[in-house]
Amino acid sequence: MHISTIERLHQLQTTPSFFPVNCYLFEEADSLTLIDTGISLNAKAIYSAIKSFDKPLQSIILTHAHADHVGSLDFLASAFPLAKVSISYRDAALLSGDESLREGETTPLKGGIPKNIKTRPDRLLESGQQVGSLSVIASPGHTPGSISLWHEGSRTLIAGDAFQTQGGLAVSGDTRWQFPFPSLATWDKEVALQSAHQLTELTPDVLAVGHGPLVVAPSFDMRQAVDRFEQLLSSKKRNGYT
Repeated sequence: MHISTIERLHQLQTTPSFFPVNCYLFEEADSLTLIDTGISLNAKAIYSAIKSFDKPLQSIILTHAHADHVGSLDFLASAFPLAKVSISYRDAALLSGDESLREGETTPLKGGIPKNIKTRPDRLLESGQQVGSLSVIASPGHTPGSISLWHEGSRTLIAGDAFQTQGGLAVSGDTRWQFPFPSLATWDKEVALQSAHQLTELTPDVLAVGHGPLVVAPSFDMRQAVDRFEQLLSSKKRNGYT
């Protein structure tokens, strides 16, 4: 496992370089928050990383319910029974294996929806709520209930798969052929673009994503990525593609 650290955020890159999946440990004053849990093969490595800190794990937050982000959840929730598990209300259904669409959703779901996760969340999150010092921001698109997390003090944005940096910084749904997997797993590209606009307006100092390295001072590149994807979708519409 490769660990990168910026201030209170520790990126745990948990899989081989050809398919990097990140989860994060965020240090509160007297506890830890784990953001996402990687794949099941990563469980023991993540456990060891958590135990290397002299602080208890208080929270597990899931940015969305794709299998590569929740794969170690059952192991870690059992290993740290006092840690409260949180996910958005909408993606809690995906976490349980429910792939049915909700009212107003017309685009079929994509990506690896988990089938055998036994852990159920302790808390269902909505935009504007706090988990410790992290603010929840609804950022649907990659999945219907994707969320991002914002730390105001360090101006750090933990964006899940709303953006990727592997293969170049891109909005979820904008295919980077060096690493196309987040795009292929994106539920609704138009919704993803709206969320990316909202997140870019935060002008973060640090961008942390589910796939790829941490980025410092990412605002210019985020805006370029949003503009590029917006132009691409507009062009496809003009030419009759969806």
